[in-house]
Amino acid sequence: MELQLKKTALSRSWILLDKDGTGTILDVDKYAIMRMVEIHARDLRILDPLLSYPSAILGREKVIVLNLEHIKAIITAQEVLLRDPMDDDIVPIVEELRRRLPKSTGDEEPSAQDREAEFPFEFRALEVALEAICSFLDARTIELETAAYPALDELTSQISSRNLDRVRKLKSAMTRLTNRVQKIRDELENLLDDDDDMADLYLSKKLANLSSPASSFGAPNWLLSSPNPDSKIHRSSKASTATSVQVENDVEDLEMLLEAYFTQIEGTLNKLNTLREYIDDTEDYINIQLDSHRNQLIQLELFLSSGTVCLSIYSLVGAIFGMNIPYTWKDGHGYMFKWVGTYHIPYKNFYKILCQTTGIYSALFILL
Repeated sequence: MELQLKKTALSRSWILLDKDGTGTILDVDKYAIMRMVEIHARDLRILDPLLSYPSAILGREKVIVLNLEHIKAIITAQEVLLRDPMDDDIVPIVEELRRRLPKSTGDEEPSAQDREAEFPFEFRALEVALEAICSFLDARTIELETAAYPALDELTSQISSRNLDRVRKLKSAMTRLTNRVQKIRDELENLLDDDDDMADLYLSKKLANLSSPASSFGAPNWLLSSPNPDSKIHRSSKASTATSVQVENDVEDLEMLLEAYFTQIEGTLNKLNTLREYIDDTEDYINIQLDSHRNQLIQLELFLSSGTVCLSIYSLVGAIFGMNIPYTWKDGHGYMFKWVGTYHIPYKNFYKILCQTTGIYSALFILL
């Protein structure tokens, strides 16, 4: 069993999609992938499903490393490598890539898909991935809203352990989903804030400049080396630095593409924030109801305690006259015995019952 798990960890299924949308299933280890796309091991480790890495869009010398939730891909200027193509969430993405990656030919008027094909290959692949992850998270948000709002309304009408536990689970799911959406939003925002990072994603432009004689003559050899395996904070590789020196930083097309999906993921995050506010309002309403019931119990206890104090005066009088202690002021008042005995003995039993009832209500108040 241990050898089988180790083999599964080292060898993963990939699908290779070219410019024509033709897919090839690959069952190779990470070293073969590193040699195929010339990627560093640290960048490939980001796509390992056994490791927990945050969402990232990294531009390297010849590839774009894409880690967006379940979408783990390596995009080059001519091919797309997508991990776990047989996964239920990945199959629709593979079909969409096959449909949108090829460039259409013909003299007819270009359609929306044809105009989209004018984008570089890597941007078409990136757009499919961003559209898939934004739609996926938005669908999860709609499912959560469909389940949460009726549950919250039912809780306000009837406070019970079952309803409270149901809302607790929904709130936990909302918190997890909010964190996932926030990570995607932050990654897009960081990418939009840095033109150099966006310039690193222009693989076709970098490939064209590296293949031209002028670019190879003007660039030092050290700038055309393998990508720098720095952390996410220092994403720009040495080759991309050379390209940014030679190529004008015109990132308007990519910026418009990222802004569209940033707006979509921002809308999803706003839905979750609205749901969180609704949950907080429901909690405040329930706390007000509980405070009201608690105040009613306090009033009842105060009323019973006041009645007990008033009635204890009569018990004090009966106790004083019932004591078998000789007092000089008791001489000549023997006729009072029958009045004290007649009214005190029945009241004594009533007083015991009243004290027991008061104790019960006090115990309930302490528990609540």
